[in-house]
Amino acid sequence: MKRDRFQVYLDANPSAKLRDIVSQMLYDEIVSLCIAPGTKLNVNSIASALGISRTPVAEAIMNLCEQGFVVSKPDTSGFFVIDLSLKDMIDLYDVRAAIECEAAALCTERADSGTVHELDRLAGEFADCVIRKDYDGMIATDMPFHGLIVESCGNKYIQKCYNMLLPNLTMYQSSMIKFISNSEDNPWSPSVIYNHVAVVEAIKMHIPDLAKQAMADHVKSSLNFTMFSGGGADPFSTVRKTKPGKK
Repeated sequence: MKRDRFQVYLDANPSAKLRDIVSQMLYDEIVSLCIAPGTKLNVNSIASALGISRTPVAEAIMNLCEQGFVVSKPDTSGFFVIDLSLKDMIDLYDVRAAIECEAAALCTERADSGTVHELDRLAGEFADCVIRKDYDGMIATDMPFHGLIVESCGNKYIQKCYNMLLPNLTMYQSSMIKFISNSEDNPWSPSVIYNHVAVVEAIKMHIPDLAKQAMADHVKSSLNFTMFSGGGADPFSTVRKTKPGKK
């Protein structure tokens, strides 16, 4: 973690408690995978890097423990960023499918023309980025596409449930895009490219069942793509061995 980046957080939140600022910064870096899954969080090292005392760092880490993004391990000392695993992704995506399929169906009736135009733009840009293997572009268009569908569905309970899942979804999406190979040998690559387009077309035609099925196909394709990438093993084991951008 870098002091100049920490200063940006301080400047943006001058009245916030130090522990809350540290917690937000750690949270952002964990969710974006700047701090890799499984990384041990050293209170002294973080405090030294940020130029602050240990207390707000320790309090921030405890806060992240309560949120479920940091864990303590019984067989070792210290605190660790949560691991990613294929089993956990499958469980998460089961819930995701239930939420986003219904949101997509509702969008066929409730999304205005401006929203549909923006969804169309995001879907097209995502497909183009996947083809060009522009990973930053994929990250910049994928989650905003899904977020806009949920935001535009008009159901506050769907939105609340989705927001609870969003940090975990962001971690898995970032991990898939950054570390899981988009190999041409992966038979699920073509479907992943055009799933967003299929969802938008169903919304344009105002067919709820078609939009729901298109979103279900998308979630399933993403899981199949990930499982194939592992070659029979957990593909996230590679992510756990990689410590990108360690701060």
